[in-house]
Amino acid sequence: MQKPDLNRMWETFIKFSWNDVPLGRHFDIIRKKVYPLISRLKDEGIINWYCFLIHDRNSGVPTSEDDINPYFHIRFAVKKEINPKDVLPSYCVLTRKIEREWVAQISIGRNEVMNTSLFDPEEIEEAWRIIGEQSEWLFSMLNIFKKDQNIPLRYVGQFLHYYANMTQLRIE
Repeated sequence: MQKPDLNRMWETFIKFSWNDVPLGRHFDIIRKKVYPLISRLKDEGIINWYCFLIHDRNSGVPTSEDDINPYFHIRFAVKKEINPKDVLPSYCVLTRKIEREWVAQISIGRNEVMNTSLFDPEEIEEAWRIIGEQSEWLFSMLNIFKKDQNIPLRYVGQFLHYYANMTQLRIE
C-alpha cells in the first residue's frame, strides 16, 4: 500500500441495510461489490491507495436527513487527474473529491486529531497508508472463505481477537 496523495483523494459510498449486519451479509457485499471495485481500479492503474469504513448520515455520509442506511464509505487516491464518476459503477453514489484540509488530519475523538509530531516520519500520509493496509487485511481475511460460503460472524470475531490480544486494547 502506498501513501496517498492528499491532493488526489476522492470518496464514494455504497448503500446497504443495517439488517445486513447481524447476519454478516455486509461481508458478502464487501466480497461482491467493494473488493471487485477496488481490484479493478487498482488493476487499471486508476488508484494507488484506498480505505473503507462503514458510516451513516450521522458519521459523514452526505445524504438526506431521512436516510437511515449505512454505507461503505470508500476513500481512494487517483494516480492522475480524472473524474472517478466516469469509471465507477452505478451503485457508487454521492461521489466527491475530498478537500486536502479535511484529510490532512485524522480524527480520533470528538475534538482530538492525531498528532503527527509523534510519527516518524511526521506525515499524516503515513497514518492513511496504515489505515489502507487495514482495509487490505480485511479483504485478505474475507477472501480466504469459499465464494459461496456465508462467513460466520464468530470467525471474523476470532480473527479480530488476535488484533485485540496483541495490543491488549478493547475499543468501546
